[in-house]
Amino acid sequence: MQSGFRAGHGCTSATLKVLNDILTAIDKKHYCADEFIDLAKAFDSVNHHILIGRLYSLGFSNDCLAWFTNYFSDRVQCVKSEGLLSGPLAVSMGVPQGSILGPTLFSVYINEVAIAAGESLIHLYADDTILYTSGPSLDTVLTTLQASFNAIQLSFCGLQMLLNTSKTKCMLFNRSLPVPTRLSNITTLDSSDLEYVDNYKYLGVWLDCKLSFQTHIKHLQSKVKSRIGFLFRNKASFTHAAKHTLVKLTILPILDFGDVIYKIASNTLLNKLDAVYHSAIRFVTKAPYTTHHCDLYALVGWPSLHTRRQTHWLHVIYKTLLGKVPPYLSSLVTIASPTCSTRSSRYISLVTPKTNSFFGRLSFQFSAANDWNELQKSLKLETLISLTSFKHQLSEQLTDYCTCT
Repeated sequence: MQSGFRAGHGCTSATLKVLNDILTAIDKKHYCADEFIDLAKAFDSVNHHILIGRLYSLGFSNDCLAWFTNYFSDRVQCVKSEGLLSGPLAVSMGVPQGSILGPTLFSVYINEVAIAAGESLIHLYADDTILYTSGPSLDTVLTTLQASFNAIQLSFCGLQMLLNTSKTKCMLFNRSLPVPTRLSNITTLDSSDLEYVDNYKYLGVWLDCKLSFQTHIKHLQSKVKSRIGFLFRNKASFTHAAKHTLVKLTILPILDFGDVIYKIASNTLLNKLDAVYHSAIRFVTKAPYTTHHCDLYALVGWPSLHTRRQTHWLHVIYKTLLGKVPPYLSSLVTIASPTCSTRSSRYISLVTPKTNSFFGRLSFQFSAANDWNELQKSLKLETLISLTSFKHQLSEQLTDYCTCT
């Protein structure tokens, strides 16, 4: 459950996993509470003796341990300002940041924290930790979360890492279940109460307790508008090619990041992003405000945001079915062997959860299966297809989909 500094992992895959678990709980009419745990100066708090012990427990040889001990020893730091250099200060803790080994060593150091989660679920992205649990009873959920949080704190204490209480927050995800006016407090080991919030920025995406993504889209709007405003004010300085490049490099990445996560927002909210997207296209094309959005897309040669989101989502499904995503996403679909023993090639089978509720249709398991089934129909494929044929035909379909739309 560690997504930081690992090939094939990322903020989007980690958030998809967490969001899927939350949506699945809500779909079952369960309460879901979580804690966003923040650590103070996590990378600078790594104890070298404890880390060497971790490496020893993983089976590193004595020569390797001696090499790492030497790697950590006799490190100093200093500050240079306006040509003046301060005296050296010995660095007795922490992993060398900016190094190749630093991130991996930190992951090794913090990895066993996940074991302390107990009955709750946990996910880590470097030092960003989310702890969450769900159930039909709110009291039971909060009790379980408190017990897991206590164990996690003890684990951090054993690593000599300090919890940042002021930045550690709690959230209760709920849409329709009854909630008391005052929730039971989640407390730290030193008896400090954690604050309940309605919104929290997790790995670049603003999550709200209703999972409407209203706050996230509002922040996207504000960020894109400010950049477009700057571009319009200085439009006389840019050639057409420069305008095209500027929007592709400064506007589109903002709208594309995490779009497979917030694609479940209402059309009313998503349409607000369409408005700023159209403004960006008008900046490139000099098209008047009355130009229809279909004509705008044709002028610049870009698809709509809806098409971009759907294309990115199909790529997630594609990678998932081929096993090119983290195991926690691959486990949501199955790549199975054919039932007939006479056929030797591997075949792909996607399991669709049996759910008809609104939120069930938004969870990863259901959405991926539904979109795959629709794509399968357009490809005119059978339920089980060979892996080689699937890779070839789906790649062509994705290319055509991006080009045509």
